[in-house]
Amino acid sequence: MTILISQPDRRGEEEEEGRRSTTTFVDDLVLDGGFVTPKDVVKEGGFVAPDINSYGNSFRDYDAETERQKTVEELYRLNHIHQTYDFVKTMREEYGKLDKIEMSIWECCELLNDVVDDSDPDLDEPQIEHLLQTAEAIRKDYPDEDWLHLTALIHDLGKVLLLPSFGGLPQWAVVGDTHPLGCAFDESIVHHKYFKENPDAQKPDYNTKCGIYQEGCGLNNVLISWGHDDYMYLVAKENKTTLPSAGLFIIRYHSFYPLHKSGAYTHLMNEEDRDNLKWLKIFNKYDLYSKSKVRVDVDKVKPYYLSLINKYFPDKLRW
Repeated sequence: MTILISQPDRRGEEEEEGRRSTTTFVDDLVLDGGFVTPKDVVKEGGFVAPDINSYGNSFRDYDAETERQKTVEELYRLNHIHQTYDFVKTMREEYGKLDKIEMSIWECCELLNDVVDDSDPDLDEPQIEHLLQTAEAIRKDYPDEDWLHLTALIHDLGKVLLLPSFGGLPQWAVVGDTHPLGCAFDESIVHHKYFKENPDAQKPDYNTKCGIYQEGCGLNNVLISWGHDDYMYLVAKENKTTLPSAGLFIIRYHSFYPLHKSGAYTHLMNEEDRDNLKWLKIFNKYDLYSKSKVRVDVDKVKPYYLSLINKYFPDKLRW
């Protein structure tokens, strides 16, 4: 099983040793099956991470000159200008009512056939393809963690906020990397330069390391930019899912790349956050590198995921 451990970056020194052993280090993950890099096999006999995305570039390359680059950058420009502390509080109060519609998890999955994420520089396929690719990749490598399979399937369902029946919110208010409000905008946030036009940037109380929070307060007490992550977290929690704490953490923070990619804002975490972050980092490898043009046979896998939905959620949910 893959586990997380704190380890200095010694990949250059240990490459040859790793080729002879059954375990080695990549970033902060211990990967089974010999020496690999993020561009190689994540697990021998399991998930294979491709070298390049569907546009022929490295994953999450926001500066690559592709047909998507201008669309992605404009989304982040609008996101960084309009995502303020007050805006997020208003959105959470409005959508926390869960009074839009009542439907099952699978019905929501099918709605994503009409959604494409403008913030994603790696793929422009309908979102249901990405959900199934991620879930199936994890299922192969973690066959006993059924909660993680379901978490992968539903982690992006909040993108239905883009649809008219859910308010038809603009892309900048639904997709893209997330970050805290009420404290300084860390420079690791993609397209950080656009925060200079955000009204919160002019408020001294919001522009220190901790801002209005206290060190170690726990991410549950920190306001995160509004989008599909936080919305799906509210839906799952308020509908009393039996997913474990780590599953809810993944749903809520899987787009929080400044945290799990760059290590920013860790001073706000508590012990439960640190435990759950281990699972989020495992999940993120599959969420990112499973994106491809390879289609999943929906009819074949649907019965399995319906069984998980019945296990962890009621038949109908309030959205």
